[in-house]
Amino acid sequence: MSAEGSKKAIFAALAANAGIAVSKFVGFAITGSSSMLAEAVHSVADTSNQGLLLIGQRQAARRADRLHPFGYGRNRYFYSFVVALVLFTLGSVFALYEGVHKIEHPEPLTMPVVAVVILFIAIALEGFSFRTAFRESRPIKGDANWWQFIRNSRSPELPVVLLEDTGALIGLVFALAGVGLTVLTGDPVWDGIGTVAIGLLLGIIAIVLIVEMKSLLIGEGATEQEEHLILDALVGGGVDRVIHLKTQYLGPDELLVAAKVAMPPGTGLPAVAAAIDDAEVRVRAVVPAARVIYIEPDLDRTPSHRIG
Repeated sequence: MSAEGSKKAIFAALAANAGIAVSKFVGFAITGSSSMLAEAVHSVADTSNQGLLLIGQRQAARRADRLHPFGYGRNRYFYSFVVALVLFTLGSVFALYEGVHKIEHPEPLTMPVVAVVILFIAIALEGFSFRTAFRESRPIKGDANWWQFIRNSRSPELPVVLLEDTGALIGLVFALAGVGLTVLTGDPVWDGIGTVAIGLLLGIIAIVLIVEMKSLLIGEGATEQEEHLILDALVGGGVDRVIHLKTQYLGPDELLVAAKVAMPPGTGLPAVAAAIDDAEVRVRAVVPAARVIYIEPDLDRTPSHRIG
């Protein structure tokens, strides 16, 4: 469900950003607005990023082989990390450079009404993309707030698209303010200030994404809620307690679970095998992403307690 939902959000963002990029470049050619140019480059970066996310999903679907026995699921993390780098370099750095240049060497706008019309159209299209990502993310988010969803989600595409669309909408408001203040005051410096604001905004979003995607790429374990569910599911049916538990996401939809469990002394080998099989079934029932499970049985030599 998360993969299908993220694909819908990616395609919606791809279509919206491609159309927006073309209209913004036309607007820049007519008006000469640096805010419009920064937003156009931002939309090109976003369009490229959606393509990268789709490539990541396709690469992640490859079957495991001898070289990668746990599969290629982390491709989705890698390409999402590249997306964050593209957003920073092509979006933020370019906007900051263009904005500072426009402040130092201001140039008057021509036909600013064209820029205003295009920006309002872009806001409508970005709103459609954001609404799609918002709708697809809500069932996955659950009771968490949106910041917790971005921090704790193990599926990278939806947080990436949500942050990109949020940045795009706010950036369009900055561009609109820059153009509007330039028209009202007659001072084109405001257009440059709006461009710098766009660059700073994109830089903040890119840094947040870089930090989050780096953490996923290195390898994150199960969420706190998932870990409690796994611990509870492992105990019972011949398993006295969990001695220790290690988890790691091999990809957004595949969790590795490694556990050492204590069993009563004198338990026969057939009973041990049956208890482990039952424990695996219980774990997968409560955490479907737990597809790779390794359980090591041991004798229960100490008083009952759990070590996560």
